[in-house]
Amino acid sequence: MKALRHILLILVIGGCASTPPEDPDDVCKIFVEKPKWYRAVDASYRWWGIQPSTLMAVTHKESSYVPDARPPRRKFLMIFPGRRPSSAYGYAQATDETWSDYLRDRGRRFADRDDFDDAVDFVGWYLNRASRELSIPRTNVQHLYLAYHEGMAGYRQGGWKGNQWLRNAAARVSAKAAIYETQLKTCRSRLPKRRWWRR
Repeated sequence: MKALRHILLILVIGGCASTPPEDPDDVCKIFVEKPKWYRAVDASYRWWGIQPSTLMAVTHKESSYVPDARPPRRKFLMIFPGRRPSSAYGYAQATDETWSDYLRDRGRRFADRDDFDDAVDFVGWYLNRASRELSIPRTNVQHLYLAYHEGMAGYRQGGWKGNQWLRNAAARVSAKAAIYETQLKTCRSRLPKRRWWRR
């Protein structure tokens, strides 16, 4: 019985650690509730130069902060669950192929898409690439998200220009980043300080 109680306790603690934040629309409350997230976002920002508000807005749009998020399955014969439209998974909705590129580039063999620290580093890595390779200013959240959603080649091809749904979604990400940035200005001084041995 003791062993069983111990296993159940570990499962409960693990489950709590991976739950989405209580108020996903208030980045200050998110970081107070999950200080480890703030440190991860701050580390990604310092490494890749992508603003914390942008990192969080993209992650929010992709997964609503659900660690094991996946695209919904398509219906087969209108009843049975079929295949998923892509291999996207985790906080950042990174596909298998792009995640493999990230692991190879970063030398992180054991990074996981359902680990927030790894996922937000991935978002910073990808948006930094998009900024450099596509000449998108780091302040242009709308176009950074379009490149994130469509991929580098897809963005260059410009199919997003005729996709009003996607353009609206990118505008919402930009608006969310602006809201998060305003919120951060009111609480940044109260957030956990970066440890001296961290980047």
